Amino acid sequence: MAIKNDRLLSDFNRDLKLKGFNVWQIESDSNATRIYSRKDFYKICLTTGKSIIHYADRSFEAEGTVLFFGNPHVPYSWETLSTTYMGYTCLFSGDFLKSADRSDSLQQSPLFKIGGTPILMMTEQQRLFLNGIFEKMIEEQQTTYAYKDDLIRNYINLIIHEALKMQPSANFNQHKNALSRITAVFLELLERQFPIETAERPLTMNTAHDYAKALSIHVNYLNKAVKETTGKSTTTHIAERIVREAKALLHHTDWNVAEIAYALGFEYPSYFNNFFRKITGTNPGAFRETVV
Repeated sequence: MAIKNDRLLSDFNRDLKLKGFNVWQIESDSNATRIYSRKDFYKICLTTGKSIIHYADRSFEAEGTVLFFGNPHVPYSWETLSTTYMGYTCLFSGDFLKSADRSDSLQQSPLFKIGGTPILMMTEQQRLFLNGIFEKMIEEQQTTYAYKDDLIRNYINLIIHEALKMQPSANFNQHKNALSRITAVFLELLERQFPIETAERPLTMNTAHDYAKALSIHVNYLNKAVKETTGKSTTTHIAERIVREAKALLHHTDWNVAEIAYALGFEYPSYFNNFFRKITGTNPGAFRETVV
C-alpha cells in the first residue's frame, strides 16, 4: 500500500508541475490535506471539520467550514482534530495565474500576504456556492477543451473575488512566545528557498532585509528574535544555508562556478568566490576537487 501511495503522490506532483494546477476533493477520513508538499504552489482549501491552522506567527482554531489561502512563501501547518474532514483543495503556480489579467494584484491581496487574513469562516450558503465552483474545476480538469486553463483560471479568480467580499476571521491567536515563533517562521522560510534546482530560477532572498520584507516585519525585530532564540544572527543563518547549498551544487552538479554563483543570487562570480572563501577557508574550485 505504501508503494502504491508513493507512486500516486509521485504522479500527482509530476502532473501538477507539468500543468501548473491541480484540484481534487478531500474525502471523509482521508489524508488528502497532508499529501501537499510542493513549496512553489499557491493553495486554496475549502474544508469542513475541526482543525488548528498555524500561519506564520499566528494560530487559528476552526470548527465548521473555512476557506484557506496558502502562499508558498509563507510557512504554515495544519492540524486536523476531527475524525472526518471533507472539502476541496486547489493548487496553482504563480506562472499559471499570471496568464490571467490582474493576477499580480490579486496575489498581493490580503488573502496571500503574511500579515493578511488567509482564513475565512463560511456559512452553509457560501459553502454550497463554493462547492459548486470546485466541482466545476474538477470536472473541467478532466476535459480536452482547448481553453480549459483559461476557464479554470476564471474559477480561481472567482473564488478569490468572492473571498475578498467576505469578512475575514479575526480570532487569530499570537504565538505565546512571539520571538521563538517568528524565528521558527524565518528558519522554515529560509529552508523553503532550497534546493536550487535550476540556474534559470536563482535565489532571490539572500539578506536579512529580504526575509523581513517577506515576513512583513522590521528587520531589527527579525534580527532580535533570531539572535535571542538561536544565538546566531539572521545573516549568519542565511550565509550558512547558502554555503551548504553551494557545497551541494559543487558536489552533485556539473555547473561551473559562475553558474552556481548566479544561481545563488550573486551578481558576480568574484563575489561568490570571496563569500565562499570567507566562510569555508577555501575557494569553490578547490572545494570541488576535494569531493570529486
